[in-house]
Amino acid sequence: MADLPLSRALVGSWRLLSREDRTASGERRIDPALGEDPHALLVYDRGGNFAAQFMKRVRTPEEPGMSRPAAVNNSRAVNGYDAYFGTYTVNDSTATVTQTLVGALSPENVGLVVTRSMHVVGDELVIQLQTTSAGGTPVVRTLRWQRVA
Repeated sequence: MADLPLSRALVGSWRLLSREDRTASGERRIDPALGEDPHALLVYDRGGNFAAQFMKRVRTPEEPGMSRPAAVNNSRAVNGYDAYFGTYTVNDSTATVTQTLVGALSPENVGLVVTRSMHVVGDELVIQLQTTSAGGTPVVRTLRWQRVA
């Protein structure tokens, strides 16, 4: 699918392979809300709709950071879980996807508009965005996804 434009290659269901946050110096930061290796599913349909769900692999009844505000350019997990859905548009020339959150687990995320750099090579989707760590340090988040057959 490397020859397809992003708008066509993106359509489908994706399972998370890895999620890493790195500072400008390359130091890895682990998001305490979802942990270093969350379960996640991401779906983009042909009609311009998407849905995303993330879950910390080991959840406890009261996760730390439940009341912490969302990071810059990102949604907020609640008790080790984050979910949102909405609409998306693709700019093939810049390889970016703009998502508008119509619904979200965290009420403050409803209506949020975010733009992500994305590329698909074969059956792997890579998403990158600038956000902040739990402590407020700027980080680049890289998410690697595998297409679900």
